[in-house]
Amino acid sequence: MGVLEVGAILIVVLLALLASGVWVALALFGVALAGMVLFTSAPAGLVMGTTVWGASSTWALAPLPLFVWMGEILFRTRLAEDMFEGLAPWMRRLPGRLLHVNIVGCGVFAAVSGSSAATAATIGRMSIPELKRRGYPERMVIGTLAGSATLGLLIPPSIILIVYGVTAEVSIARLFIAGVLPGLMLVALFMGYVAIWATVTGQRGSEEPALGFLDKLKRSGRLLPVIALILAVIGSIYVGLATPTEAAAFGVAGSLILSAATGSLNRRTFVDSLMGATRTSCMIAFILAGAAFLTVAMGYTGIPRALAAWIEGLGLTPFWLLIALIAFFTVLGCFLDGISVVVLTTSIILPMVQSAGIDLLWFGIFLVIVVEMSQITPPVGFNLFVLQGLTGRDILQVARAALPFFFLLMAAAVLIILFPGIATWLPTQMSGR
Repeated sequence: MGVLEVGAILIVVLLALLASGVWVALALFGVALAGMVLFTSAPAGLVMGTTVWGASSTWALAPLPLFVWMGEILFRTRLAEDMFEGLAPWMRRLPGRLLHVNIVGCGVFAAVSGSSAATAATIGRMSIPELKRRGYPERMVIGTLAGSATLGLLIPPSIILIVYGVTAEVSIARLFIAGVLPGLMLVALFMGYVAIWATVTGQRGSEEPALGFLDKLKRSGRLLPVIALILAVIGSIYVGLATPTEAAAFGVAGSLILSAATGSLNRRTFVDSLMGATRTSCMIAFILAGAAFLTVAMGYTGIPRALAAWIEGLGLTPFWLLIALIAFFTVLGCFLDGISVVVLTTSIILPMVQSAGIDLLWFGIFLVIVVEMSQITPPVGFNLFVLQGLTGRDILQVARAALPFFFLLMAAAVLIILFPGIATWLPTQMSGR
């Protein structure tokens, strides 16, 4: 049996396991074990044991539970309410007014939570009824939330960038810094679209009361410490004062202090945040262990080498290879969440990418942007389900509202292909330091 036929059989087995409702990690272990036992002579048990131990004991995973815990702590503060109150006065003169609060608020919360679905749920729970009450079109309210919540995957500290860095063996600190400019670019694209829409349609929402500069600062007072904490965490990594693990520990300590200062830290919120971070971190670590075993199993079967050789034989230029990968990841993202997409595909995709001479640091940012697109594509765009639950609207209505932002994410992917410096300039400056 040929290598590609073996690959096809294993893909069918994987899809069958996922469709049956088996945990993603167990599906990865099952496929890897089947591939080792049926199609190789290697000792499957010994390989699984050593691979799982190596994947779970790596120091590169240390920042993961800390950043997750930092987000869980701040998630239980009044951050969402403070964000709306603090940002609204500054958006009064922009076309689209408070719709920009959705975008900027999601950007700020994304830097705290690192989760797309959590960002959509937290900001949406507060902003949807408020913006509807003030006369903003529901379609734009939903669309801005769906699109902007995807920033949780890109703006550091991003959980998915840690996952990619571990699986692709790329510096997590450099990945974090590489995500800053593309994240800001997406915020600018979303805000630009809203401003153009508001100008063309003349729909500006309700008039907000004018406030003086000092009053604006006072309204933003509770938000500024959170922004300062985020900047301190990312800045300490950029200037080389702290490793990602040290910066994550600093972020946890800072979030505990802020939570205590705002009066939201008590025994229950502390235990809930710790348990929430433990569950999320264990889930991701379990998936990573399964992905590591699958990567090794695929290496034994020779599938990645054969697939890379096949792609190379097609004579695709790096540009057309990336365009093909956009289509591939978008379709895959219709059925799987972002972390699962990354861990499932890296063992197969990275050999092709490396043989095409594509920088793995840059590719990590490109991959995350494309995975962001999949978060707002039916039938399994996670952000769509979150917003459907918040609004009670049909999933297709939510998907239509998110469609312009899907195309903006696609434009962002094309932009970093044409101008790779958007993703690589800051890490290059960081290396220079």
